[in-house]
Amino acid sequence: MTPNLVPSQDYTALEPAAPIELKRRHVVLGAVACGALSPVLVACSSGEDEQDLARALRRPFAADGGDHAQLMQELVRYATLAPSSHNTQCWTFRMQGAIVIAPDMARRCPSVDPDDHHLHVSLGCATENLAHAALAAGLHAEARFDPVGPGAITVHLEAPRASVTPLYQAISERQCTRGDYDGKPVSADELRLLERAGTGNGVRAMLMTERANMEKVLEYVVSANTARLDDAAFAAELKSWIRFSAAEAQRAGDGLFAGTTGSPVLPRWLASPLMGLFLRPKSENERYAKQIRNSSGIAVFVSEANDKAHWIEAGPKDFCVAASIGSR
Repeated sequence: MTPNLVPSQDYTALEPAAPIELKRRHVVLGAVACGALSPVLVACSSGEDEQDLARALRRPFAADGGDHAQLMQELVRYATLAPSSHNTQCWTFRMQGAIVIAPDMARRCPSVDPDDHHLHVSLGCATENLAHAALAAGLHAEARFDPVGPGAITVHLEAPRASVTPLYQAISERQCTRGDYDGKPVSADELRLLERAGTGNGVRAMLMTERANMEKVLEYVVSANTARLDDAAFAAELKSWIRFSAAEAQRAGDGLFAGTTGSPVLPRWLASPLMGLFLRPKSENERYAKQIRNSSGIAVFVSEANDKAHWIEAGPKDFCVAASIGSR
């Protein structure tokens, strides 16, 4: 179905003759004039220039309804504000009539995510972001998952009345943090909002706020973290996605900026060998334990089946942006 952006206007002539493929880094490089940069630098960089560039990527949605190419570019930009493992941005966007969101298998993490579970969760998050941005622009997004092959999602766009939702408004505010939480209780209204946001077709969110249950989850976190940090393949994969300096993060437009964990910002040639000296199970487990004990609760996402379609549906999508509205 070709998207009909305005009921009385035919946009077929604006469609490209051949598919256009975009990834996060392509969008960033193509929007230098707008100062776009990966959100990896948000609240992490020590330089004002990097902060300005990071804020530019999270700038409000800006597209002229008559400029189809710009509208598609903006929808993709909002989609790429979704979370992904190690901020790998493991997706591609093909635009020819519909928008096809497909996994970028070159950016998968075979050590930490051998079955591509997290990769498909990230695709679901990007799809949900795109749907909210489309609705704010006056378009209804109908997403279809294709289980054949790597598992792409085709998003068809139709034109109802524009609707700016609180979840859409929270997209540009959502970001991952590795800092400590304030531990304040979440209100009953906020818990209900999060439960609704975490419920989908065949999936649900289990919210744990009892301290005894959170301690049980912490035991699993510590056990899993110890095992993976003792795995040389995992450590090498993680290091490949660390951006040790602001300049490196700015060039790559992806990955994890070292400043997010409070690590020193150093050139890769110096920081890379030092990383092995400090990334140890004991210190990392102590940090995770402090973060969990300082948090208001834990959300566990459960699906009825262990397959790609449910991984995509179980992606914390709406839950992430709902949590940005006011929960801690």
